[in-house]
Amino acid sequence: MNLEMVFGDFPVLESANLVLKKIENVHLQDVFTIYDNENVFEYCGIIPKHNIQTVSKMIGHFDRDYHKKSRVKRGIFQKSHSNKLVGIMEAMDFNQKVNMVTIGYFLAEDYWGKGIATESVQMLVKYLFEEVNVNRIQAEVMPANHVSKKVLLKNGFIKEGLLRQASIWSGKGVIDLEIYGILKDDYI
Repeated sequence: MNLEMVFGDFPVLESANLVLKKIENVHLQDVFTIYDNENVFEYCGIIPKHNIQTVSKMIGHFDRDYHKKSRVKRGIFQKSHSNKLVGIMEAMDFNQKVNMVTIGYFLAEDYWGKGIATESVQMLVKYLFEEVNVNRIQAEVMPANHVSKKVLLKNGFIKEGLLRQASIWSGKGVIDLEIYGILKDDYI
């Protein structure tokens, strides 16, 4: 795993429709719109934030986590809407011994059902396998989150199992999680 590729200069990923890039203070209103919506976090271990100052501090935390080399949060920007921030994608839990990373994502509600999550995951998977040279990418999904599971399956992930009462998620308590994974051999 080439962590310098991840944590050197902040990598910008681009497709025909989307750009995955650093979230900055100028994106505060779009980030707040996402975090202020209860529906966005129905199946996430994130508690919605209803205070714009709190969200502003979070943007600073995104940068701090990046510099600590623990987590990379990228904004999902839609090119056709003047590079509007429509979601957030993250890579975390970089396990160098196993050569594995965990991903997560969420979109502003207005952009659900448009293929954006599927395309964003495709872009990140390509980058992690081809540029960073990871061997395994995984995602943890609440069993009721059928839409997210569909996004992963479209991208070649395989449901590997159910972890019963395996994690504590903020606002949700102890929960079951389904694990989806894809190996570099599956991708090639």
